[in-house]
Amino acid sequence: MALLQQDSDITMAALMAIAHMPTSSLSALCSDAFFHRLTDRDFMRIAVLLAEKSLQEGGCPIGAVIVDNQSNRIIGKGHNTLVQENHPYNHGETAAIRDAGRIDFSQTTLFTSLSPCDVCATLLYMRGFKRVVVGDVTNAQGNEALLSSKGVEVDIIEDQQGIELYRNFRLQHPQQELEDWQGLAALKHD
Repeated sequence: MALLQQDSDITMAALMAIAHMPTSSLSALCSDAFFHRLTDRDFMRIAVLLAEKSLQEGGCPIGAVIVDNQSNRIIGKGHNTLVQENHPYNHGETAAIRDAGRIDFSQTTLFTSLSPCDVCATLLYMRGFKRVVVGDVTNAQGNEALLSSKGVEVDIIEDQQGIELYRNFRLQHPQQELEDWQGLAALKHD
């Protein structure tokens, strides 16, 4: 039996456990009834907690969560690992998609803590996501219109904790942020 049931409180500790537990093990933590009670804001908070995890590891603070629209279960999640894995496009969104695996994304929603870059936005519409929820259009924006033009429903649920997290990162690590968005070549022109 899962630890978090229908009558369990949705606390920060519960959301933190969901963020840090491997996706494949979430059924041991959360019952279907508990997942059905989670809101868009809860899923966005999990994405922000994943962004915090990336920052703690020395990476860019961006996290993402993929939710099955029917069951409301998390089927993929991830965080930016550009630095940690020395990988030029391991962004929060791509990590979550990789975690979900080879599935039909047309019945899912992706929650991302920051407006997606060009590569991630393109991947989202190419893989058939019907809905994307963005948690920060204060520090970065622009691809929401692209996604909408490709038939993806885009909702903005700005998360103040995530906005502050990325704002501080941008101020403290401008070179790392530039590399994440534009690659190492961009650092030569900075």
